[in-house]
Amino acid sequence: MEEKKTLLTYAGLKALEEELHDLKVNRRREVAEKIKEAREQGDLSENAEYDAAKDEQRDIENRIEQIEKILKNAEVVVEEDVDLNKISVGCQVKVLDEEFDEEMEFKIVGSSEANSLKGKISNESPVGRALLGHGIGDEITVETQAGTMKYKVLGIQRSN
Repeated sequence: MEEKKTLLTYAGLKALEEELHDLKVNRRREVAEKIKEAREQGDLSENAEYDAAKDEQRDIENRIEQIEKILKNAEVVVEEDVDLNKISVGCQVKVLDEEFDEEMEFKIVGSSEANSLKGKISNESPVGRALLGHGIGDEITVETQAGTMKYKVLGIQRSN
């Protein structure tokens, strides 16, 4: 079965590559040192430091595997080529929340980059999916867990 492509912005690609490098070069060495120190303490059967270090090692290896899988299936969105007449991955979008009469900004990114606290929403999220393909002036209704939301697209620009 073919893997699903993972959409990434260039910034998202760079961030994952940096994280992968840090995990492989720095974090692996740090956890290996922790394991070595814990082993030197003797009996491993009741050694909490050893167990914690082994758990951390497992978590690091899992994250490395996860990032490598994302990168292997990555499709990078060239933000300079984004059509600013319609919303797509890589756009910064300004919308008006019609219920609360509040302007909001979102950056539409691939699911692996999404971070709502930083205003980055996934193209696969209900709001992200609903915004895709729309242009300035369009009104969009979105069914979310919080209920029905209504947005009016105010602006589309390349993300910074």
